[in-house]
Amino acid sequence: MAVTRMKRFRDFWPYYLQEHARPGTRALHYAGTSLVVALVAAAPFAGRWWMAVALPLAGYGFAWAGHGLIERNRPATFRYPLWSLRADFVMWYRFLTGRMGRDLARAGVRPDGTVDPARRMSV
Repeated sequence: MAVTRMKRFRDFWPYYLQEHARPGTRALHYAGTSLVVALVAAAPFAGRWWMAVALPLAGYGFAWAGHGLIERNRPATFRYPLWSLRADFVMWYRFLTGRMGRDLARAGVRPDGTVDPARRMSV
């Protein structure tokens, strides 16, 4: 399915999952998102200003490492920044609740980290 510009998050979500097909990439995203959540939770108690600066470094550092070193693709953040941020948290939540497998299968992502060529989306 070729798409020039997505207009709805529900159309973006399968593309996002295809761009995160390899388990290692998702694992780094989960680590970064978990660290972001921990920093946000700790900030009011710690009262440290540097924690706000650390948020994008923690989240994007892990994510971009996954894209560069494992997935070998360009993060969707550059084309869809707000949807990518939202999708990071959706993916993290669905992982924590055990629902990622179903979403990955619907997006054409195979258990081995490849994407069914007939279902590959491009933007």
